[in-house]
Amino acid sequence: MKFQPNKNGYYGQFGGAFIPELLYPNVKELEDNYLTILESVAFQTEYKDLLQHYVGRPSPLYLAKRLSEKYGATIYLKREDLNHTGAHKVNNTIGQILVAKHLGKTKIIAETGAGQHGVATATVCALMNLECTVFMGEVDIKRQAPNVARMKMLGAKVVAATSGSKTLKDATNEAIRYWIQNPETYYLIGSVVGPHPYPDMVARLQAVISKEMKAQLKMQTGNENPDTIIACVGGGSNAAGAFYHYLENENVELIAVEAAGLGVHSGESAATSQLGEVGVIHGSKTILMQDEYGQIVEPYSISAGLDYPGVGPLHAFLHETKRAKFMNATDKEALKAAYELTKIEGIIPALESAHALAVLPKIKFKKDQVVVVNLSGRGDKDLETYINHLEK
Repeated sequence: MKFQPNKNGYYGQFGGAFIPELLYPNVKELEDNYLTILESVAFQTEYKDLLQHYVGRPSPLYLAKRLSEKYGATIYLKREDLNHTGAHKVNNTIGQILVAKHLGKTKIIAETGAGQHGVATATVCALMNLECTVFMGEVDIKRQAPNVARMKMLGAKVVAATSGSKTLKDATNEAIRYWIQNPETYYLIGSVVGPHPYPDMVARLQAVISKEMKAQLKMQTGNENPDTIIACVGGGSNAAGAFYHYLENENVELIAVEAAGLGVHSGESAATSQLGEVGVIHGSKTILMQDEYGQIVEPYSISAGLDYPGVGPLHAFLHETKRAKFMNATDKEALKAAYELTKIEGIIPALESAHALAVLPKIKFKKDQVVVVNLSGRGDKDLETYINHLEK
């Protein structure tokens, strides 16, 4: 299996576990146990039950007729925005909270950018009666106020990261620092990033997206394989989930869309695959934006969930091997795509998802081409941004 990690957690040259010695016992404990737990009957029974009855899965695969008509293809939207908590993030937090319980952990920490992972973590901690601390950049706390309110209402403690750009990267830094000082906690990472085994574990938990997609396409089109799958990528968990069961099928085109911010070469961008080089960030070897001295370049995107200077090691490998095509969209293009979907399909997408939609005008589709866009989240959390830009 070319696109699965080896026993040391490497996808080609990317991955691994670059961690302080103090964290080694935590990461080793998880590495030694995660596959046994994930594959156990007890885990699978509880996980599937919660996904169905608590999250509301399977999420619909919706044929967007007016969008299809506009772009000359058959475009389906995988409606992760309809999950409980409003995004794909809950697929992962439900799974990881069960792993944490199997390991006997009672205190949970997490990082969040757009707040969707923070809300999803706070939600499952409330469900399981576990203590929850969420680290979030000070900038993101201001621009994602509704999600901060939801986390606090769910009983989580929200800690502001006030260093660097005060966004997702810095929230992750603070979470790791706290983890080092409090090794008894379980770090519930929100994307396919971090030291092995996190990228693989999160990808496996998000793989429910592509598993459902195959069955739904078979039912609706007679063929379980689309021609193209499009998903936005920050760290890349929703894309990993949408791509997962198609990785080895090279007949299915995979398109990953990054945030170009004010323009790829504007100095205000998060288009990692275009601007990045090989390096280590948050415990993993991957592609990241860095200067000539190896210092991380501050990313920028209007979308808090894509405002990250790296990508997960799986996506770095997909980029290097050209298995996935990496595209990007600017703030302006994402806003335009969000307004378009809202007006012609009656669906307000998250700003992250809007980046995936924003590449539709850039692609020349064949008339019978079947395209699935992973609609990773809903736009409630971004309404203030949308309204501010509508008024300009």
